[in-house]
Amino acid sequence: MSDRPLLIDVSEGVATLTLNRAEVLNALNGELRALLVQSLAEVDANEDVRAIILTGKGRAFCAGLDVKELEGSGRNVGDNVEGGDIGAALSALETPVIAAINGLAVTGGFEITLACDIVLAARSAWFQDTHAKIGLLPGWGLSQRLSRTIGTYRAKEISLTARRITAQEAMAFGFVNRVVADEDLAKEARDLALSIAQWRGGHIRKIKSLIDQGYSLPFGEALDFEIRQAAALNRQVNLGEKSKDIRD
Repeated sequence: MSDRPLLIDVSEGVATLTLNRAEVLNALNGELRALLVQSLAEVDANEDVRAIILTGKGRAFCAGLDVKELEGSGRNVGDNVEGGDIGAALSALETPVIAAINGLAVTGGFEITLACDIVLAARSAWFQDTHAKIGLLPGWGLSQRLSRTIGTYRAKEISLTARRITAQEAMAFGFVNRVVADEDLAKEARDLALSIAQWRGGHIRKIKSLIDQGYSLPFGEALDFEIRQAAALNRQVNLGEKSKDIRD
């Protein structure tokens, strides 16, 4: 078993990144945060990678920031910029990211979940936003992504009470795509990633971008945006086909 805090496997067009600090519930220390941000950028730049799986080792997906490390450093959370903004790093990716939530996803782990494109959860997984409990504010997008995904009423209940949300409840709320048996999670995530990776990587990235950029616009503007993007791509395809005909 590797003692590296992040395990990376790339095969068949799929990059699997596994948080590997199971003994501390995959808490994000400075080393892991920096390595995760760097590795996400590297696999995203790899043209052979057409889908990414992000998961955790052991009984946790991620317990959030490594509070013990922060306490030992004598720094405040807000001062601890080492490793960068994981939420922003995920949002910047062009490659689709599947979160395979194998266990608890708490606070920072919850924020990472919401920044992914597709979420599968093991039946025993659960989610919790403890910012209210510990006296901090989310900084990786949780307050904005959660409310836009499940509505402000449900988002406020989750964040203001800090109660646990089961995988089944998360699916009913809409921030988990599917709940699967614990023993099937890895295979289900892999099969889903392969079903994405079978298509041309450049086109997959265009579709992901179309959805993400359009969602941030008012509906009418989003429709116009889609039309413009589709027309531009269709012109490129037609020109390519004509050029091929000429060459042939």
